[in-house]
Amino acid sequence: MSLMKDRYFIDTNIIIYMFDKDHPDKREIAVKIVKEALESNFGCISYQVIQEFCNVALKKFKIPMSAGDCRYFIQEFLIPMCSVFPGTELYFSALEISESTQYSFYDSLIIASSLSSGCTSILTENMQHNQIVRGVKIINPFL
Repeated sequence: MSLMKDRYFIDTNIIIYMFDKDHPDKREIAVKIVKEALESNFGCISYQVIQEFCNVALKKFKIPMSAGDCRYFIQEFLIPMCSVFPGTELYFSALEISESTQYSFYDSLIIASSLSSGCTSILTENMQHNQIVRGVKIINPFL
């Protein structure tokens, strides 16, 4: 899967699949997405993705990640892609998106973050594939 030459947002579930040995096909796609994102500088994430990843990696992985390994992954892979940080405008935008789309606040925060970082698409498996919200297309890369 070669990604477009526009900025795209990577949702937490894509990052988590990089570590999922039970779903090798999804794991391979996720690794390729993150590798391309880092090489091209077109892929981005938000502070929320880092927080959600840490919560899952430290508590919910079959073999939880150590704090040291988590720090390394954040520094080497997540921070270079992170372009969105919390703020009042982001929260208000997420609330408006949630109200108009009926997505959860957290999914709406992902959409608001993608808009804030100038993305034209969001790679996720958690929202409706091919839906366009405020000009941002939702893409499930595993379909």
